[in-house]
Amino acid sequence: MWVTSLDGVAQALGLFGRRLVALVGGGGKTTLLFALGRTLPPRTLLTTTTRMGRERTGGFACLIGPGETDLVDAFDADDAVLAWRSIDERKAVGFSPDSIDRWFASGLADRIIVEADGARRRPFTAPAPWEPPIPSSSTNVLACIGAEALGYVIADRLHRPLRVAAAAECSPYQRLTPRRAAAALTSELGMRKNVPATARFSVIVSGADPHDPQVQELVAELDQRGTESLVVLKTDSPKTDSRALAPAGDHAPASAPDLAPASAPDLASASAGDLASASAGDLASAGAHGIRP
Repeated sequence: MWVTSLDGVAQALGLFGRRLVALVGGGGKTTLLFALGRTLPPRTLLTTTTRMGRERTGGFACLIGPGETDLVDAFDADDAVLAWRSIDERKAVGFSPDSIDRWFASGLADRIIVEADGARRRPFTAPAPWEPPIPSSSTNVLACIGAEALGYVIADRLHRPLRVAAAAECSPYQRLTPRRAAAALTSELGMRKNVPATARFSVIVSGADPHDPQVQELVAELDQRGTESLVVLKTDSPKTDSRALAPAGDHAPASAPDLAPASAPDLASASAGDLASASAGDLASAGAHGIRP
């Protein structure tokens, strides 16, 4: 098991060279975006291909609708810069994946870190048909899941619960066990969607206690699927100097019952748009596991 603090992610994954890193999933993508901005070398551009809260700048210099000259000038003054295409009353609007690809090809920044997914501050999600908008030249895709998602009823806690359930091959009224989380993280209906063939794919388990049996089981399940994972310590966890922990032996399953009723009636956390836009294939897969749109 590979374990690090938030500020150690860049070193653990070797992101100090020329990189275009896309962050997808839930569970602290924006926090990770800003942590990478703090720890990576100069000429690091932070941006999004979706939308962000306009108040969330992480203390970085923020450019709205910059041209190439604006970015060059900004890097003369700051090591890392945050850029958005536009803002409205509540949200900052990002750039298209094609625009990010062009910036990366031009060499304007040595590293571009892109928040390429939205989860409404939930610990996990699965993509709608138009998501996630990942730049095609991404060198790394980091799929994020908050450890607090594990063991809870999908419909109660997660964004787009129908889609998570379809990717996990279960009902939204069931709990997100480590095995189901691993299935969703590695599914083409889940976090593997739109990942470029040449990109290095890694799972980030954020806010985690590495001694939690559910976290250990998730890492073991991902290992079995040949998927790299990194456990990021929650802030009140003891510091771990070594990046590798010895295996815990048998990974204990979650003690909570596997099936439990959702507390919110009829998937209240699923938006009408999410239900309406579900593709036939998604809903057919979901229907086989008792999911009703």
